Amino acid sequence: MKAIYYKYKDHYRDNLYLAIPVVFSQLGHTLVQTVDTIIVGHFAGTVSLAAVSLANSVFIIMLVIGLGISYGITPLIAQHNGKENYAECGRLLANGLFINLVTGFILLGFTVSASWFLLGHLHQTPEVVRQARPFLTLLGISIVPMIIFNTFKQFTEGLGFTLQAMIISMAGNVFNMFVGITLVKGLFGISPMGIRGVGYSTLADRCLMAVIMGIYVFRSKNFKKFLPSFSLKAIDKSRCFQLLKIGGHVALQYTFEISAFSAAAVLIGTIGYHEQAAHQVAINLASMTYMMASGLSAAAAIKSGNYFGSKQHQKLRHSAISSYHIVVVFMCFTALILTLFNQVLPWIYTSDRIVIHIAAQLIIIAAIFQLFDGTQVVGLGILRGMGDVNIPTIITFLAYWVVGLPVGYILGLKLGFGVKGVWYGLVLGLAVSSLLLFLRFQFISRKIESRAKNQEPG
Repeated sequence: MKAIYYKYKDHYRDNLYLAIPVVFSQLGHTLVQTVDTIIVGHFAGTVSLAAVSLANSVFIIMLVIGLGISYGITPLIAQHNGKENYAECGRLLANGLFINLVTGFILLGFTVSASWFLLGHLHQTPEVVRQARPFLTLLGISIVPMIIFNTFKQFTEGLGFTLQAMIISMAGNVFNMFVGITLVKGLFGISPMGIRGVGYSTLADRCLMAVIMGIYVFRSKNFKKFLPSFSLKAIDKSRCFQLLKIGGHVALQYTFEISAFSAAAVLIGTIGYHEQAAHQVAINLASMTYMMASGLSAAAAIKSGNYFGSKQHQKLRHSAISSYHIVVVFMCFTALILTLFNQVLPWIYTSDRIVIHIAAQLIIIAAIFQLFDGTQVVGLGILRGMGDVNIPTIITFLAYWVVGLPVGYILGLKLGFGVKGVWYGLVLGLAVSSLLLFLRFQFISRKIESRAKNQEPG
C-alpha cells in the first residue's frame, strides 16, 4: 500500500485539487432535486412526494441529455489548452453555446409535451399525475438557463478553473431552498403553492446562476486570452460536429443509465405510491453520491485530455489509475454512511413511516452499488478525455437496457420481489458497466502506450 501511495502521490494531489470544486459543483445539480424533495416531503405530503418522483423520472432524462451534450466541450478545451491553442478554445465556446441553446429549446419542447401527453399513460395514481404535470412543465422551462450555465461551467473547468462554478452552484441551492419553502408553505402573505412552488424556485435559481456564470466568464481576466476569437463568425459545421461527436455520445451514455433508473421509477409507480415515494428518497441519496463521483469523473476527463493532448501517455495512465483509487475510497466511505444510517436518513425527506420503512431497505441496496456506480462513471470520464466514446456508449446500453432493467423487471414484477427486485437489477447493470469500462480503459491505454514506445527513435 505504501509503495502504491508513493507511486501515485502526485496524481492524487493534482486530481483532488482539480476534482474537489467540481464535485461540489456537480453536487449542485442534484441538490436542487434534494431540496425540492425535502420541502415537498415535509410540507406537501406523500402523494406530492410521489409526484416529484414521477416528474423527476421524466425530467432527469432531459437533464442528462442536456448535460451530456454540454460536456463535449470540456475534453476538447483541455486538449487545445494543453497544446496552447488558445484561440481555438474561444471558437469552441461559441460553438458550444450555440449547440447547447438549440438543445435546450428542443428539450424544453419534449419536456412540456411529456408533461401533458405522456404522464397520463404510465398507469400511475391519478392524483400523482395531476400534481406532477405543472411541476414537470416548470422544470422543462428551467432546462434552458441550466444548460447555459453548464456551457460556461464546462468551458472554465476544461481550463482548470473549477472553484467559481462550485460557489455559484452552492449559493444557488441556498437561494432555491429559501424561495422554495416560502412558496410551498405560503410565507410572508403568499398563498401556498404546493408542488408548483418548488418548480418556480428551481426556475428562478437556474436563471440567476446562468446570468452570474456568464458575467464571470466574460469579465474575468483569467479568460482574456481565450475570448478574442469568441464570435458568431466562429460557428461552423466542423466544430459543431466535433462537439456533438463527443457530447452526443456522452449524452447517450448518461441517458442509457439514467433512463434505466427512470424506467425503474415508472415500474415501481405501478406497484404503489408509497413505494414510488420511497424510491424517490433512496434514489435521491444515491444520486448525491453519484454526482459527486461524476465530479471526480469530470476531473479525470480533464486530466486525461491534458495528457492525451500533450502526448504524455504514461502520466495519462497513472493519472487515470489514481482517479480509480480515489473514487473507490470515496464510494466505500459513502456506502458505510448509507449502511449505518439507513434508518435515519429517510426522516430527512418525510415522516411517513411506511415510506421510511421501504426507503431504509432500498438504501442498503444503494450502499451495495456505490462502488460500481463510482467506478463506472470515472471510467467513462477517463475514456472521454482520451476521445474514446463509441464503445463506451455501446457498453452503457448493454449494461442497463439489456441486462439491468430486464432483470429488474423480472425480479420485481414477475417473481414478486417488488421494489427491491427492481433495484437488484439496477445493481447488476452497474456492475456490468463498471467491469467492461475498466477493461476498455486497460486495453486502450496500453495500446496507446505501446504505440508511443514503438515510435520512439532508436
